[in-house]
Amino acid sequence: MGSCIICGVDVDGRICDPHQEDVVFDFRGDAPDQLVDNRFYRGVVDGYAEFGVFVDLAPGVTGLLHRSELDRRLDSLDWEPGDDVFVQVKGVRDNGNIDLAWSIRQADREFRGVLVQDGDTEYQPGEDDESEQAESEETEPTDSDASDAAVEADGEDGSGTEADAEATADVDEADEDASETAETDADESTTEPAAVDEVAAETDDGDEADGSSDDDAQETVAADVEADEDAEESEDALDEDRERVGIGTLDDAVGDAARIDGEVVSVRQTGGPTVFEVRDETGVVDVAAFVEPGVRAYPDVEVGDAVRIDGDVESHRGDVQVESEALVLLEGEEAEAVRRRLAEALTAEARPEGLQPLAGDEAVAELADGLLDAAEAIRRAVLESRPIVVRHPATADGYVAGAAVERAVLPLIREEHAKSDAEYHYFTRRPLDDPVYGMNAATNDATRMLQDRDRHDEQLPLFLLVGTGSTVESADGIDLLSVYGVDAVVVDAEVADPETRTAVDTLVSPEIDGVDADLSTGALVASLASAVNDAVREDLQHLPAVSYWADTPDRYVQLARDAGYDAERVAELREAIALEAYYQSYQDKRELVADLLFEDGGNLAAHVSEQFREKLETEIQTATENVVTEAVDGVEFAVLDTDGYTHRYDFPPTPLLLDDLHRRNANGEAYATVGIGTDELYVRTNADVSVRAVAERAAELAPNADVATAGLREGKIEFLSGERDAVEDAVVAAVAESF
Repeated sequence: MGSCIICGVDVDGRICDPHQEDVVFDFRGDAPDQLVDNRFYRGVVDGYAEFGVFVDLAPGVTGLLHRSELDRRLDSLDWEPGDDVFVQVKGVRDNGNIDLAWSIRQADREFRGVLVQDGDTEYQPGEDDESEQAESEETEPTDSDASDAAVEADGEDGSGTEADAEATADVDEADEDASETAETDADESTTEPAAVDEVAAETDDGDEADGSSDDDAQETVAADVEADEDAEESEDALDEDRERVGIGTLDDAVGDAARIDGEVVSVRQTGGPTVFEVRDETGVVDVAAFVEPGVRAYPDVEVGDAVRIDGDVESHRGDVQVESEALVLLEGEEAEAVRRRLAEALTAEARPEGLQPLAGDEAVAELADGLLDAAEAIRRAVLESRPIVVRHPATADGYVAGAAVERAVLPLIREEHAKSDAEYHYFTRRPLDDPVYGMNAATNDATRMLQDRDRHDEQLPLFLLVGTGSTVESADGIDLLSVYGVDAVVVDAEVADPETRTAVDTLVSPEIDGVDADLSTGALVASLASAVNDAVREDLQHLPAVSYWADTPDRYVQLARDAGYDAERVAELREAIALEAYYQSYQDKRELVADLLFEDGGNLAAHVSEQFREKLETEIQTATENVVTEAVDGVEFAVLDTDGYTHRYDFPPTPLLLDDLHRRNANGEAYATVGIGTDELYVRTNADVSVRAVAERAAELAPNADVATAGLREGKIEFLSGERDAVEDAVVAAVAESF
């Protein structure tokens, strides 16, 4: 028998079941089946794969931390091969494969103790099996044993020996007097381990008198928790001589003591400290407050509260962080002063001074009011530390639009936040497979934002829909977001319905505003991005030209040429983006897209575009050989069975194939291309034909087919598969009537 190093109860080994996950184990066994499920282990990074990270727990014992287990993107993980890391064992499969889970605790000090697991036995570091057995047979510990037990039991509560205090320095700097008091208590104690633990807990956070006494102590874990809570509830003492500094100045104050006043933006509980994200009128910073590992510090402090914090400015993994000494809620005039400064700063910084359209586009200038409203909403979200979610179609035009906003917003996030990975937390771009923002996408977005709100205290995001969400086909998705009161901005250069204007906060649409324009969404959003962040204006010059497949306005051709992109280079970029948009369409491919559009010297885009052309030409040849042509009421039709004569699950996607096929064959006369599949079809014409009107007329001609418009932008119509032949005849007749 032994005693638990956390609570002191008698156990087989050195840790009781309730505290299994409070310690970390050094594994010295030689077989996967010796590992214990749900325990945390120290490991060494072996290497990366596309699907996760391999971690060595011991020689010959390697587990996989799958990317789905991470709380961040795999490519944002800063682990290098050879790094010591901490992981949790989820389980060991029958074949010996080890499934690992992410540990938010990544330092010894963030656990309450360390144990060695050698096969099926466990002991403390430096303790052999014989000494462990001898200790377990003792009926009463010596003074030295009690002191050691206090050190192990205290873990990281800020009390205990000086070595213990040093171990917690990166998380919480307990004041010197409190540490000395705790050390004295621990050294002089001769009580049993559970009582020692309570004595140490009573000195937590430097509290000299918390109303508890040794005589009242209960040798249970519950007493430990109660003592910690009493200590936590004690009032922090602010340094009255300290003056407030702006968060934006903390980069130059690392190593110094500082006071900040601000508003709590988010709260997240780690396996060690509680981390409050706090902003003032100059920036945002993380503030770490520590009670004991995994225990919520300042439970009364919530998102939106105004607070005053005294602490030490430290550099934590390269990011500026404040280690709190004292944190108090501000009320009355002091709280109002904090919020007033924030509001004034937001008003001054959020609204752009004006709009300067790329290439001096007059049509864009006519949309200035709406674009400035959209730009202000985006900038305000950054300043309020509110996440931004961009939705766009998985097309070349959609990717150009999304990448333009991304290029403008990421530098603003970096300027606003001290954390190096803030851009991954506060900006997300999610491509859409479907031409509309439907319930599938909206449900996905709502689920994610609610999880982030409930699990990480994040604010609800701003949704920016570019090239989608502008028509009534997206109404259900937009309505779902509106239930939660989230802000939505829609920018679409092609199609829009008036009903959308009342459903979202801002709608920018040439069609709704009566502006006669030959704009692509990519061109329109590029000018929006320049209003969001004028510093990246030069980076955006070529994007409008890239977004057009045909009939690119001369002003944008010249703008790209002036920026160093001739017609061939622009075509390569467009084709490369279109190809990459198709593969892994649910991924934003942030770094790859940035390399193609902004960083590539030419080789990457040229290589990818060559693949695009080879794949497209193969499909065009097959389609051309199998197109059925017919003339109806003076309109020539090219009808392609897309199920039978295209590779439905390989590049190019059907809409892109039909676009290219139509451009090649339309000769100026009345001409229409129809691609029909199992339960959907696409229409392309060289006249101003309304797809919605065609669908309505086809529904009349084929009343049993449930014909409906699925996407105006892509000319997509859906129907019941059993009525396919009737729908084909009905659509051809409806298109002919429209001419």
